[in-house]
Amino acid sequence: MEITATLVKDLRERTGAGMMECKKALTENKGDIDAAAEWLRKQGLAKADKKASRVAAEGRIAMAQDGSKAVLVEINSETDFVAKDENFLSFADAVAKAALASGAKDAEALKAVKLPSGETVEEARAAVIAKVGENVQVRRLIAASGANNVAAYVHGGRIGVLVEVKGGDAEFARGVAMHVAAMNPPYNKAADVPADFLAKEKEIELAKMSEKDKAKPAEILEKIIGGKVAKIVNEVTLYGQPYVLNTDQTVEAAAKAAGADVVGFQRIAVGEGIEKVVEDYAAEVAKAMQV
Repeated sequence: MEITATLVKDLRERTGAGMMECKKALTENKGDIDAAAEWLRKQGLAKADKKASRVAAEGRIAMAQDGSKAVLVEINSETDFVAKDENFLSFADAVAKAALASGAKDAEALKAVKLPSGETVEEARAAVIAKVGENVQVRRLIAASGANNVAAYVHGGRIGVLVEVKGGDAEFARGVAMHVAAMNPPYNKAADVPADFLAKEKEIELAKMSEKDKAKPAEILEKIIGGKVAKIVNEVTLYGQPYVLNTDQTVEAAAKAAGADVVGFQRIAVGEGIEKVVEDYAAEVAKAMQV
């Protein structure tokens, strides 16, 4: 069968693969476009395997929400350029929606979930790799659901927050999510701060004191150190921090005014915890020239 330009164009639009790859696929499969599409998918899987060892520390946080049920999924790419690619963005959006609909508990379970296209998330990931030419990974999934107000917020595609608030309204819950995105508090309330953290801070504050202050009566010394540690606790807790939408009050005061109680929050940022490889391209080129 003759491999026409129209046939190549149709396969390219259907798969997103390059023109030469499409022509080769059609030639290998005697012009059968369905068989050629499957052949390309298999080639895409092979490419995905080859790229799997490459560091993917860029990407974006994809979000999906339906009432008090919300999910955030971190999907990584090797470069920020690909993270803005239409194929990558469409994949990320579809994965987030699938995560919400399926109730998948983690990224591993999400791989087997089917998308509206009929592909699993893992199969669609391999197809995206074939299109964009980079390693793409579905790395993390976090979710929140329940009878309380749930706010999902993504800042710049790179920071995602889920907040659960009892009472108040959706606007306040979103405001808290924005605060968490901006300030990244390690803990929610003072009661959530670990005892060993407090003990260590007391030890540090005591070591910083002068010999004159250390000689003060124990109850006075405890009061001084207690005040310093309380200030630190405010800095590391959501409730103790000045509210970003109104810095004249703390988040705790804002919650009280809204008739709300922040039950908890989750925050993820693109690439956190991934060790990026800094490549010396000049040295790489010089080495190649010596071969």
